[in-house]
Amino acid sequence: MNVLIYLIPIALAMGGLGLATFLWSLKSGQYDDLEGSSWRVLDDGDDRPEA
Repeated sequence: MNVLIYLIPIALAMGGLGLATFLWSLKSGQYDDLEGSSWRVLDDGDDRPEA
């Protein structure tokens, strides 16, 4: 039972850290372009001129 004194604050801190990281990623624009990545995977780059 004494272990819960340590585990509950650790779990709350880890949850808060995960929430803060998720909110930071939202604010920094990680999820703005959802379709661009799928199109970049399909692009083979043939339309670029060779230098």
